[in-house]
Amino acid sequence: MPERGKASARGRDTTLPDERPFRARGNMAQHLHNAEAQPNPGSAPPDEKRLRWILHIDLDAFFASVEELLNPDLRGKPIIVGADPAHRGVVASASYAARKYGVRSAMPTARALKLCPHAIVIHPRHHVYGEFSERVMAILREFSPLLEQISIDEAFLDLTGCERLLGPIPEVARRIQQRVMDEVGLSASVGLASNKLVAKIASDLQKPHGFVYVEHGREAEFLAPLPVERLWGVGKVTASALHRLGVQTIGDLAALPEAALVQAFGPHAVELKRRALGLDDSPVITEWQAKSVSNEETFATDQKDEAFLKQELLRLSDKVAARLRANRQAGRTVRLKLRYHDFTTVLRSQTLPMPTDSARDIYETVLDLWDRHWQKGRAVRLVGVGVANLETAPYRQLGLFDQTHPRDDKLARALDEIREKFGRDAIRRASLLKDAEDDSD
Repeated sequence: MPERGKASARGRDTTLPDERPFRARGNMAQHLHNAEAQPNPGSAPPDEKRLRWILHIDLDAFFASVEELLNPDLRGKPIIVGADPAHRGVVASASYAARKYGVRSAMPTARALKLCPHAIVIHPRHHVYGEFSERVMAILREFSPLLEQISIDEAFLDLTGCERLLGPIPEVARRIQQRVMDEVGLSASVGLASNKLVAKIASDLQKPHGFVYVEHGREAEFLAPLPVERLWGVGKVTASALHRLGVQTIGDLAALPEAALVQAFGPHAVELKRRALGLDDSPVITEWQAKSVSNEETFATDQKDEAFLKQELLRLSDKVAARLRANRQAGRTVRLKLRYHDFTTVLRSQTLPMPTDSARDIYETVLDLWDRHWQKGRAVRLVGVGVANLETAPYRQLGLFDQTHPRDDKLARALDEIREKFGRDAIRRASLLKDAEDDSD
């Protein structure tokens, strides 16, 4: 998702939400975290034993913030992280100082420089950003294993049932935000609510370094004054149609009779109405399994180039295969993960007749899944490759398992030894050399 500005936590009010009520900006309703507060009229009091707690964390202006962290001389200056404007590059991230001039993510770099001519342009270093992202995700996993990373700079964390172990959940959410700042050096905005929909919208309201907690039973009240465009599923076309019906806010949408919505928008309107009321039952999808190995890549900008995407699938297949061999494992089920620009996620798998740890076997299977399930021309924000149904192979010997590509097996072992001795990037496939050159810029 587009990144936003960063500001230091220094000097901000760090009192916990039960010590300081949250007052929304503008004409938004006031939302208090108060143990004595009652839910909306007509709503049943939430069952304290079954409260669902979902946290959404979004790293502020992530790429630009990492560059500032690595080079303190850049702090406070307008920074654009993006590709060369001469080659129709776009902005991957912009610092808060650059955003004051109207610079935004996904904007053509050439246009951004017209808005802010004195901006410092930095070529993206995705491998560096990936390392910082992993450090943040590692902190989140210390609090709950139910983590769903939806991009390189944001994730959902299910904290349901963690009160007895960790303490009051709003305090836990504050601790998570502070640890990311203290241990990684990055500002993050946090939304805490009873579901993913409300938590994600909440995290976006007081950036940078915002903390918004929506108490249980007040989801609809919280959403009501917000522009209808903030709601999941409301794009430009739907928003224009809603405006023609007199709908400007999420509350306006929630108040419309369902029959009128269905007549105007079809069956999709039922789910749209539920969201406007703050109702969302979607689970946090971890995709973590004890017997699976996977790698995925989230792109700075959405990608439609099929050649590039297939190259990424090859690179990921190579990494998964190397991890399998390092763990002396092989798997029967190969998985492909696709996440499109609108966050629609597709998971497809195929089971092989024999377990494998071969990059070629994995890639050929993934490629088959890709050809059958990718909607050609549709922009992709994330691809992933995984292998499941693993078997441990402590003593490998030739047989049916190795008859397909015996030379590949020997070559793979040799590559593993080189990488173990000299580092992961010591040797690469020729088809991935372009990617390596780009990373080194």
